[in-house]
Amino acid sequence: MAGPMTGAASISVRVQDTPFDTAAEIAALPTGADTGAVVTFTGICRGEAGRLAGLELEHYPGMAEAEIERVAREAARRWPISVALAIHRHGRIAAGEDIVLVATASAHRAAAFQAAEFLMDWLKTRAPFWKRELFADGSAGPWVEAKAADDEAADRWAAEPRDGTVAAE
Repeated sequence: MAGPMTGAASISVRVQDTPFDTAAEIAALPTGADTGAVVTFTGICRGEAGRLAGLELEHYPGMAEAEIERVAREAARRWPISVALAIHRHGRIAAGEDIVLVATASAHRAAAFQAAEFLMDWLKTRAPFWKRELFADGSAGPWVEAKAADDEAADRWAAEPRDGTVAAE
């Protein structure tokens, strides 16, 4: 799901059960001579001091990709970014493995940082994923409830940016 870089941001969204190579994904970003900043975020499955073996993530196929793409396009509308990439894994993910990669590129760092943070905050709360913890003893916990802190982080983006290039803080 990528778009051309001629005036519009290149948007790429993938939901997959296989690991991804963060360095290769970043190296493959379609940046150009006007790119001044690339911001990336990689979410990693925590082991919680040995308590967890990993996570199980389920998603609604088709809907998850469409929602992430919608949020990436909203980031491109709000900030002057040239690239938005989001890769999210599903299935069983072991502690220490990557879960999500978000990358944005822009001529300026502020736009790239804010767009990446916006994309990650909204992905956490809007994309239809469900997770449960897989404990080190082999048992599985209940499906994890949404966290109020994640909703609060996403809610701060509800207001439109003041000048169309930088979000209000």
